[in-house]
Amino acid sequence: MTLLLMAAGSGSRYGKLKQFDDLGPAGEFLMEFSIFDALKNGFDHIVVITKEENQTFLKEHLSKRIGTGIKLDVLVQKIEDIPSGITISEERKKPWGTAHAVWTARDVIKTPFVIINADDYYGEKAFESAANFIKNQKDFAAFALVSYRLKDTLSDYGSVSRGVCSVENKTLKSIKERTKIVKIDGKIIDEESGLELSEDASVSMNFWICTPLIFDYTKDYFSQFLADKNNHEKREIYLPFVAQEMMENGHISVEVLTTNSHWFGVTYYDDKKTAVDTLQNLTEDGIYPAPLWPKA
Repeated sequence: MTLLLMAAGSGSRYGKLKQFDDLGPAGEFLMEFSIFDALKNGFDHIVVITKEENQTFLKEHLSKRIGTGIKLDVLVQKIEDIPSGITISEERKKPWGTAHAVWTARDVIKTPFVIINADDYYGEKAFESAANFIKNQKDFAAFALVSYRLKDTLSDYGSVSRGVCSVENKTLKSIKERTKIVKIDGKIIDEESGLELSEDASVSMNFWICTPLIFDYTKDYFSQFLADKNNHEKREIYLPFVAQEMMENGHISVEVLTTNSHWFGVTYYDDKKTAVDTLQNLTEDGIYPAPLWPKA
């Protein structure tokens, strides 16, 4: 089983490359805890998507930790990596988004796989649920999403963007991206629309279980996106949008998996203390060894 981590972000709201911040008790990156949980549940192929300037460092860093028995690919999300036969009219300065990051791995992943953000913590039970889903998967068109409750994914230090899910009988029907969710006077509000959201709403934190079907569809989606020159300068293609269109066109079904795992992330720099304290507590409770990789 393969785990793909998206680690090519710039951390603009965090103020630094949060993917490589030493949040663990022994200076571990947050992504290392997800890798540890995945390996514990039978994953044997790790794919990390990053920037070119971080590729060599990250390859060496992770190789020392996960050992020789696990396949590791560290790939670069390149702006110029677009479908063949297409030219762009603008000098692009930023990558093309999360769907493009996943598409970067099209040549190294041939089996069902999990996608996560490198700067989020998902919890060991989430990987257990994902592994069980893959082991029992009978159809390449059967995807899944591990969801979390909205109230458990907010930040005390500013607004967050969340994919709010519509779910029927454990099946995902739609995802609505809400980009400015805040908690005000005990209420959860989407500032852009003014809507009050349920604290128990299911949200996507980009923990997807996919098959290689997504690569071919993303290529077509990306080609259509690039056909509009207005998209060439700054706009991006997002993983939830691709999944939504695949569902609407009948190419896939998406089962929503719930978990008791605790999620946390580091959207803002002030979130760092909570992350550090939480990882310290999990280690003291015996959930993780200290250090995480004794042989590193």
